[in-house]
Amino acid sequence: MDKTFLVVVCGPTASGKTALAVDLALRFGGEVISADSMQIYKGMEIASAKPAEAEKKGVPHHLMDFLEPTRAFSVADYAVLARKAIADIRERGKLPILCGGTGLYINTVVDNIEFDDTGSDPAYRSELIGIAKEKGAAYLREMLREIDPQSAGELHENNQKRIIRALEVYKLSGKTMTQLKAESRLHPSPYELCMMMIDYERSALYERIDRRVDIMLEAGLIDEAREFFTHPDYPTAAQAIGYKELRPYLDGVESLEECVERLKRETRHYAKRQLTWFRKDDRIERIPADKDTEYEKILKIAENLVKKYSFF
Repeated sequence: MDKTFLVVVCGPTASGKTALAVDLALRFGGEVISADSMQIYKGMEIASAKPAEAEKKGVPHHLMDFLEPTRAFSVADYAVLARKAIADIRERGKLPILCGGTGLYINTVVDNIEFDDTGSDPAYRSELIGIAKEKGAAYLREMLREIDPQSAGELHENNQKRIIRALEVYKLSGKTMTQLKAESRLHPSPYELCMMMIDYERSALYERIDRRVDIMLEAGLIDEAREFFTHPDYPTAAQAIGYKELRPYLDGVESLEECVERLKRETRHYAKRQLTWFRKDDRIERIPADKDTEYEKILKIAENLVKKYSFF
């Protein structure tokens, strides 16, 4: 069976992924599939940096702004929808372009990872939540490190949901998440891949991040965050970078300046984690850039990569 040609534009926040994906779609007759774990939610326009209609330039975007913030949504759910969108775009003779910064979403799709059917243990999960409250999130990750050092090393200690799930799966199945991931990769990918990222020099990327935060604030991020915190049933979405950092200001316990600086710092830390994830994948072609690199040069390199990997 012929493989589907799939372009992947990935990389850290504020690196210009969306603009590049849109322009590649215009050049090669494509449609964009979002691979962002927060852009899926309705109402999170500013915090998740959803592109405005003008930025989309008429290019159809999929898996964006479709889920109520009250709904739970897993990477397995995402993979099902993304694979369906890719197939639909290809059947209509268009080029599917997967674009985003959520590495787990991207790898799950392109590597054809299948998920185990391990059930749940609510009592054990509650026990782990209690341990985290008593001893801290770092302690919980150390518990995971004892049985699955690779998974523990890949997870930030604040990612309590995934740490708890990894411990729960081990208790129920006797297998680590690392083992299960390896087993799930036994089926080859159905895609012919062209993967790329704009690899900005670190100081240039951090300047772009700081500038984006300033633009988000001017666009009304504070009001958007205030609205989300009026809904206690938005637990996942309210943890998005851009909301939780502003909470102390909205509660009147810290100045706006302190919270904005924290937001910029946490966004830079997030970008660093994204870079670590993507740089481990040698399939991803890096497009080097600094603060003086013209966008047209980046676009030209990206276009040549698509031609190199495909029949265009």
